[in-house]
Amino acid sequence: MVAAMKIGILGTGTVGQTLGGKLVELGHDVRMGARDAANAKAAEWTAGAGPHASQGTFADAAAFGEVVFNCTKGEVTLEVARLAGEDTLGGKVLVDVANPLDFSRGFPPSLSVCNTDSLGEQLQRALPRTRVVKALNTMTASLMVDPGQLAGGDHHVFVSGNDAAAKVRVVELLKSWFGWRQVIDLGDITTARGTEMILPLWVRLWGALGTPMLNFKIVR
Repeated sequence: MVAAMKIGILGTGTVGQTLGGKLVELGHDVRMGARDAANAKAAEWTAGAGPHASQGTFADAAAFGEVVFNCTKGEVTLEVARLAGEDTLGGKVLVDVANPLDFSRGFPPSLSVCNTDSLGEQLQRALPRTRVVKALNTMTASLMVDPGQLAGGDHHVFVSGNDAAAKVRVVELLKSWFGWRQVIDLGDITTARGTEMILPLWVRLWGALGTPMLNFKIVR
């Protein structure tokens, strides 16, 4: 079991609250970051999560965390990275859970970046000294922290990133914190194009099956 750590969460939505809640439950100290340190959603989450939970600005959460999770909407991810601070995040592992979903024309969304680039790559370019690892972006939030809810956990999570040691660390955390058994390292951060481009299929599977409780299992 990994020792208790300080974790930063960028974003106050469902993904950030789900990941943060699980990490608090495991005994970690979690700071949720928003544009405004007094953000109402962060305050509500902090009040309900207990003494290991706190809140602040994006920069506060980035400075606090030994490991930081980017749980922002893709459309604001790069702005949040700037607000969190390149120097503050320098050298840290940043787990990027975001997707470049564009809802400007309604639902289902399209991708604002794809094919020859990815949000993960853009984030790594914006934060060249940060060890960005793309992970957990191919499923609904509750499965991220409890894969056993679906098929007993017999499905896959993917990781992408340029820093081999950071990916090893993230794989260790995925297994020890959240119970993932099957992790596929796709390669460098350019492989985030593949997992982000799964999302249009994932959204349509949700519509066809009538539930977001689904994920991918690779059979060979």
